[in-house]
Amino acid sequence: MSGAAVPDGQRGDEDDRGGLRAALGGLTTRGRSFLAAGVAAAACAYVLGQADLLRVGLLLAALPLICVLVLHRTRYRVAASRRLTPQRVETSTEARVQLRMENVSKLPTGLLMLQDHVPYMLGPRPRFVLDRVEAGGRREVSYRVRSDLRGRFPLGPLQLRLNDPFGMCELTRSFSAYDTLTVVPRTEALPPVKLFGEASGYGDGQSRSLALAGDDDVIPRTYRHGDDLRRVHWRSTARYGELMVRREELPQRARCTVLLDTRRIAFQGAGPDSAFEWAVSGTASALVHMLERGYAVRLLTDTGSAIPGEGAEGFAGSAQDSAEAAGLMMDTLAVVDHSEGAGLSRASDVLRGGGDGLLIAFLGDLDEEQAALTARMRGRSGAAVAFVLDSGTWLTGGAVAGAVEDRVRQLREAGWTALAVPPGARLADLWQQAAGLRPETAAADTYGGWS
Repeated sequence: MSGAAVPDGQRGDEDDRGGLRAALGGLTTRGRSFLAAGVAAAACAYVLGQADLLRVGLLLAALPLICVLVLHRTRYRVAASRRLTPQRVETSTEARVQLRMENVSKLPTGLLMLQDHVPYMLGPRPRFVLDRVEAGGRREVSYRVRSDLRGRFPLGPLQLRLNDPFGMCELTRSFSAYDTLTVVPRTEALPPVKLFGEASGYGDGQSRSLALAGDDDVIPRTYRHGDDLRRVHWRSTARYGELMVRREELPQRARCTVLLDTRRIAFQGAGPDSAFEWAVSGTASALVHMLERGYAVRLLTDTGSAIPGEGAEGFAGSAQDSAEAAGLMMDTLAVVDHSEGAGLSRASDVLRGGGDGLLIAFLGDLDEEQAALTARMRGRSGAAVAFVLDSGTWLTGGAVAGAVEDRVRQLREAGWTALAVPPGARLADLWQQAAGLRPETAAADTYGGWS
């Protein structure tokens, strides 16, 4: 047999890498017992001079050897495919894996045992038994996987076990390809609210810039299929020799930066219910919400890494690539882990270089120095919202400590809309609560809105 399992429905053949020695190593317990009994009977027949016993011994020994030879010489050509639906799921959500086996040889197969390698986080390893598959026939089986943990998990390679009709020999062949299941943080639908701060772009804070100030200052572009013919600029058309149209008003997309604190020293505990996992899930929810509202969004961590990293200062460039940017940020959050950094200075440097727009931060434990640094991050941001977690209370289930309240008060004095996050809180409730908060310095700000 030859080939490799290929994901996404592409087919491959299984490679026959084993020789006769490997086939002999595939003898089952039954086959080894028959072989041992045959050798023992033949030895006893030689010692006792019993010809009938010798015939029985030769039959017992020959049967498993014949099965090994037949199974080794049988050239099945089996094609396999795996289809994963969907390839990206949220935590605690099931994905369906469909396996298809096709006998592309001219001979029917014997009993086939199919096994797919699955990480233990996704559940038990699936095993299937397929009866005789006729020449050109196919069989389909499926199983489901789910994980309570984020990450990227490989599925495969697929293993195929072949048995002879008597169960004397079993050969295992592995396909080479595998699929990858990406488990992203669970997102929560957030209510459309307005916060204090200045924002411009789509929605309530929308502003537009005219592409032309007058007929003499028009900046035309080439006609595109579907353009309104009433926008044709005939003077430019005559000048360039091709149909030209006036540009429409160009909307300026509002910007939003979502900051995730990943410092190891800022979070205690681990697991799906830990403070860090809540922060990651909250970050994912905020990113999706702002993208749906038409904002140009970027994901920033305390290490200074900005995702998606393309376009102006790392923001997603246009509405067309919002879906691609969302997928890239979700994939990043699926594997994000604690950093070894001690501070937020790198993130502060990035925001200082281009921090205009809305800033949403999910922060862990802050000491006095980091709280002061965070307070200065507001900078040119029209609005800044912070969700501060006290990871110690998430371990004990107690009330928010007074030190966290002091940090929240310090951020509010700097113009942030800051809230302390108690254990098990829903982000949607905190999001709604943030809409009713007014930073202590808000009187000096320009009031706008975002939704």
